Amino acid sequence: MELARYIDHTALKAETTKDQVTKLCAEALEYKFASVCVNPTWVKYAAEQLKSDDDVKVCTVIGFPLGANTPEVKAFETKDAIANGADEIDMVINIGAMKDGDFDLVERDIRAVVEAANGTLVKVIFETCLLTKEEIKKAAELSVKAGADFVKTSTGFSTGGATVEDIRLMRETVGPDLGVKASGGVRDFEGAQAMIDAGATRIGASAGIAIVTGGRSDSDY
Repeated sequence: MELARYIDHTALKAETTKDQVTKLCAEALEYKFASVCVNPTWVKYAAEQLKSDDDVKVCTVIGFPLGANTPEVKAFETKDAIANGADEIDMVINIGAMKDGDFDLVERDIRAVVEAANGTLVKVIFETCLLTKEEIKKAAELSVKAGADFVKTSTGFSTGGATVEDIRLMRETVGPDLGVKASGGVRDFEGAQAMIDAGATRIGASAGIAIVTGGRSDSDY
């Protein structure tokens, strides 16, 4: 198993600088990570840094980190990000609507991004730490129905991150064909391997180098 190919090498903090994005991209090229995951303001710059290598993608986040934007705003963000060079879109669901049981709005929210992406890969972030097991299952079902490519646990900015139990539930719900991304709190090789064994096909982490070299990071994402 080539563990690096599971990893979205991530820098999403508000204080992220150009030098840090430059370093992130250089590391992604060196270790052959699946992607770099950056905020939308850095998409164009990251795409320029990675243009020499078609294998390392540019991933960005939409409606991040709260998910409370309208579907129309998320759709606009998505189109703008893709125009700037994004290869993958990680969107946050409308968490409040999910808690309210307004499943029509949750589905419409996801579908707006999927349609705006127009074939670009879409991952749907649930923020699993804020949802019940039944809500996680329902969010996964809605993601499948709306045409998403991946379901994803967390932003890394709330009260908790990925758990093996949640990954297993998400994999059981979406079946074998959709991607499942574990993000938030995956800090070392053992943690990443546990998520993969539970059904994850992608790992979102700022600790990518520690994960693939057998070290450990204290980063929350």
